[in-house]
Amino acid sequence: MASEQQAVIDREGLAALIGLLADDGYQVIGPRLGQGAIVYEPIATIDDLPAGWLDEQGPGSYRLERAAGDALFAHVVGPHSWKRYLYPPEQKLWQSRRLEEGGFTIESDLKPVPRYAFLGVRACELQALAVQDRVFGVTPVPARTKDGSVPARTKDVPAPTYHQDSGYAARRRAAFIVAVNCGRAAGTCFCVSMNSGPKVTGGFDLALTELIGDGRHEFLIEAGSARGSETLARLSSRPAEAADLRAAASVVARAVSQNRRAMVPEAADLVRSQPDHKHWQAIAERCLSCANCTLVCPTCFCTTVEDTTDLTGDHAERWRRWDSCFTLEFSYIHGGPIRRETRSRYRQWMTHKLGTWHDQFGHSGCVGCGRCIAWCPVGIDITEEARALRGQ
Repeated sequence: MASEQQAVIDREGLAALIGLLADDGYQVIGPRLGQGAIVYEPIATIDDLPAGWLDEQGPGSYRLERAAGDALFAHVVGPHSWKRYLYPPEQKLWQSRRLEEGGFTIESDLKPVPRYAFLGVRACELQALAVQDRVFGVTPVPARTKDGSVPARTKDVPAPTYHQDSGYAARRRAAFIVAVNCGRAAGTCFCVSMNSGPKVTGGFDLALTELIGDGRHEFLIEAGSARGSETLARLSSRPAEAADLRAAASVVARAVSQNRRAMVPEAADLVRSQPDHKHWQAIAERCLSCANCTLVCPTCFCTTVEDTTDLTGDHAERWRRWDSCFTLEFSYIHGGPIRRETRSRYRQWMTHKLGTWHDQFGHSGCVGCGRCIAWCPVGIDITEEARALRGQ
């Protein structure tokens, strides 16, 4: 039975939604063609969406292809994640200037918090946002298992207080989330095994399921928050019927059936218990330490701080920039880097992502989006590497 929070809109209704969000003061960010991929950038109208395009992905491979029809969300995920808007790749923290009368003044670089409306957020990405909420000290919405229960580890681990980021928290709370249920899985997806998709279950303001076929192009739309309900009430829509719900369920079921990869169920304990496994060296012989996997990952949060000054010494700035545990300098302390070999750096990343992240934040740092597989130049597959550690 359809809920009062569910309705059906057409393409014009989606176009109206984009306009409504813009009129409400949001900068709408959504998927569009760019840089030979589907990336997340500002959109002004429905025509900016990648109609009729999909992405074919595999280990070390990402290709755009034209598809039959004009589906707006037939693609999956590309190199961008919503992290780049909530936790920017580079951010000026403060600057200082020399005063004529002597001494210095220090000025923070606080700016008005942008109000983003994210359009096209997938289920795995919603889980990634929840993971980063926990990392940055924002009150999290616990990720749930398929039966709706909260994992025990999540309930037992409180939100951290040692890594609070006020900028992330402000941008996150201001963001309006329009999620999209996946109707297709890429060759690199393994969200089903991570209980993170392909259907969204919470953490959104509005959620869409694209319904195409038999001459129709509509969207089942569901409200997931008070402001989502208010926005839905302002759209021209019709009540959702049982046939619409069945069609939406079949869309998600298709994506479930296309999940070809899976993470081994005991990955957390496995990676923590195998620090000396010979397979770490086998991975290192292929890994380029390029850091692509960490840069496209929607949950990685490593940064570095850089101080700059002009030639006169009158002006200095401090910047925070994304960094990666794959760089040799990242583990540098007095006397040199701790992790000198590629083997130890890859082991650190994978052990943290799948294992010790649970100890810190009560949840896996991996959400099964498959980006690290597609954007690794040599096609290293984290699911296969975990399976190799188990001896399969």
